[in-house]
Amino acid sequence: MKSQDVRKQFLDFFKSNGHLIVPSAPIVLKDDPTLMFNNSGMAQFKEYFLGNGTPKSKRIADTQKCLRVSGKHNDLEDVGFDTYHHTMFEMLGNWSFGDYFKKEAINWAWQLLTEVYKIPKENLYVSVFEGSKEDNVPFDQEAWDIWKTLIDEDRIILGNKKDNFWEMGDQGPCGPCSEIHVDLRPEAEKALVTGKSLVNNDHPQVVEIWNNVFMEFNRKADGSLEKLPAQHVDTGMGFERLCMALQGKTSNYDTDVFTPLIEKVEKITGLKYTSDEVKNISEEQNKTNIAIRVVVDHVRAVAFAIADGQLPSNTGAGYVIRRILRRAIRYGFTFLGTKEPFINKLVEVLANQMGEFFPEIKSQQQLVTNVIREEEASFLRTLDQGLQLLDNVIAQTTGSEVSGAKAFELYDTFGFPKDLTALILKEKGMSFNEIEFDASMQEQKNRSRAASEVSTEDWTVLIPGNVETFVGYDKTENNVKITRIRKVDSKKDGILYQIVLDNTPFYPEGGGQVGDKGTLVSANETIEIIDTKKENNLILHFAKQLPENIEAGFTAKVNNDLRGSTSKNHSATHLMHLDLRNLLGTHVEQKGSLVNPNYLRFDFSHFSKVSEDELRQVEASVNAQIEAQLQLVEHRNIPIKEALDKGAMALFGEKYGDNVRMIEFGESKELCGGIHVKNTAEIWHFKIISEGAVAAGIRRIEAITGDAVKDFYQNQENTLSEIKETLKNPQDILKSVTSLQDDNAKLKKQVEQLLKEKVGALKTELEKDFQEINGVSFLAKQVDLSMASTKDLASALGSSKADSFVFLASIEDGLPNIHCYIAKELVGGKNLNANAVIKELGKYIDGNGGGQPFFASGKGKNANGVAEALAHAIDFVK
Repeated sequence: MKSQDVRKQFLDFFKSNGHLIVPSAPIVLKDDPTLMFNNSGMAQFKEYFLGNGTPKSKRIADTQKCLRVSGKHNDLEDVGFDTYHHTMFEMLGNWSFGDYFKKEAINWAWQLLTEVYKIPKENLYVSVFEGSKEDNVPFDQEAWDIWKTLIDEDRIILGNKKDNFWEMGDQGPCGPCSEIHVDLRPEAEKALVTGKSLVNNDHPQVVEIWNNVFMEFNRKADGSLEKLPAQHVDTGMGFERLCMALQGKTSNYDTDVFTPLIEKVEKITGLKYTSDEVKNISEEQNKTNIAIRVVVDHVRAVAFAIADGQLPSNTGAGYVIRRILRRAIRYGFTFLGTKEPFINKLVEVLANQMGEFFPEIKSQQQLVTNVIREEEASFLRTLDQGLQLLDNVIAQTTGSEVSGAKAFELYDTFGFPKDLTALILKEKGMSFNEIEFDASMQEQKNRSRAASEVSTEDWTVLIPGNVETFVGYDKTENNVKITRIRKVDSKKDGILYQIVLDNTPFYPEGGGQVGDKGTLVSANETIEIIDTKKENNLILHFAKQLPENIEAGFTAKVNNDLRGSTSKNHSATHLMHLDLRNLLGTHVEQKGSLVNPNYLRFDFSHFSKVSEDELRQVEASVNAQIEAQLQLVEHRNIPIKEALDKGAMALFGEKYGDNVRMIEFGESKELCGGIHVKNTAEIWHFKIISEGAVAAGIRRIEAITGDAVKDFYQNQENTLSEIKETLKNPQDILKSVTSLQDDNAKLKKQVEQLLKEKVGALKTELEKDFQEINGVSFLAKQVDLSMASTKDLASALGSSKADSFVFLASIEDGLPNIHCYIAKELVGGKNLNANAVIKELGKYIDGNGGGQPFFASGKGKNANGVAEALAHAIDFVK
């Protein structure tokens, strides 16, 4: 059975049983501060389990793109080494929100697996929760009794809290679960060892394929459990593992989910992948297999993340995506011999394979390909630099063991992989101190964990029920009551309080727009609101203190100055988006946005630099729309199909409901939940400040509006006045500046010529000072030159004598610099190394440096140490 049919049959089965089929949410979560990525099928439904929202249907089914590479669920380092862990995977799921419970969930699971998919019953095992005295939760007798009617009791396993009690996190909805495992081993193996003994023991062919979670409890901050007001069902079945079972394979990678990608890698590299069914393969072939598995797994995760709007970067979710891709690149580099970008060529295969069900990968194919290609090229250059740096480390190492701290520095600062370092050192008969490396790694993790550590107390509910609403589109001031509060303590921000209001005018951060700030005012006090965010459908107002009387009535007041500036920037972003598409082409799509009171930042897809002339045209067109005084037309609650039919732009990576908000300014029509001006005239003026590249095929424009533009032009005018005054108020400023530049160019040429003459004269003079020591022409001197000229002089002097060893020092702007030239004959014949010289003598000037064995340079902080460094240079040739 083809994988496409497996997916379709699952959805059709639950549709026939009254479930609403919904699309996968984006793999990247933009409006949930507790998660970077969708790591389970239930993530997009958290608000319903928490009782903070109402689902479109009490029964839902879907297939969800999931990513598990950070936090509690982190499978990254397992991927490639076994045949069933993945970074990105599909989770087939069915959900009940206060509707059916264990009986229906278990019976449907069994019916689908054994009657529709026709998996032999004798290959299946199930588990139920054995209970927990610690949590005062009894053995799941109900699930056991249901399973007894479907399967022999000797195939029912009791599972502990680790395996059979599912929790969303340290706090929140949770409950016992019932897993279904499949035994895919050959009959001969089954006869020797029962599958029951291998369940949950990491056997590659005895794997869990479905987990039925029965949400009954809420885990509180103190660890205790309380009953949820309603019982829910949350199930998840691993699509890739299910395909393995249904296609008669013993490895996920042997299914048609992965074989098209593997065949493409084979074609590119000329290497062959061996099926998991082939036994006794060589160590070399095993390394090839692991590398190919890493590549084909990781490209899926990276491609879908980029298609959903997350570009690789050095922070947050972007760093995770970059790390996954770099892991794939280095496995290809080390074990597949790929020295040029190649992973980007797999995107076309992926788009053809999965584009029908996940249209984003098809429509974003070119962008995804470009971004991955550029990331590959960049990291391959980094690997080349890392190889040179590793050579330097090896040259500076006495003995056969490199410092673990140095190896970690290569990994942490330059992205050079630990296993590649180990491989190269092994080839040279060396190793690095893994204990030191691991200690450095742990120190970094501890720093990172400490910086992001957050403890959250339980909610104190003052007004029960879902009474919270947002009135901020119409009001910036409103009478409110507090419905719930909780305390949050983080290393980064200290103690803060999250306050939820019944009818808030505060806009929560979302869609690129920052959250509102303002105050809560009662008869007796004023509480400052420093930020507003949204979590699990609750609008959270952040304050450094709570009101003395939390049950009092308050007036919520948004800071109108900040909101006004933000709304101008947000509306200008919409106008600019339209103009960029009109001018550059409809391939232009928003790929990121930041809208705050000070400026706007807009990332968009485009294949080349936007020229100065094009930027001027965009600027002029936006300002024309501002001058046209376009009125805001807001469709507050319009069906999404109607909005799209009207020409509204929907952005990939955003999660839209059945009804949406559509914003119109003239021809500009976008789906948007943010705050906007009532008329474009309020923006006053629009000015582009910068344009540049973010990634391959992604450009970034930063711009300002309103008062920020006034300040910009005032600063420009002040700068011009200062220049005029400095130039003694010439009539033609441009002519005066041009004349200064011409004079400067002439003087630079004269200085360069004088320096050449000075270096030449010094070279002639210093050639007389060479000493013959043990067959080496030795020279160590301090000279009065710039660092660049000293470097040139060291090279010229070294080249002038056979078997030369030259060490020169100089001081520029109060800082010492040193340079060492060693003839190549001496590097090989006498085992001398300029790197080692600079490393050792650099200690005297509190400096460091590097280069090649025959020439290296360094810079320091202690000019008083120059004389001592010069005095010790002779030690290397004695």
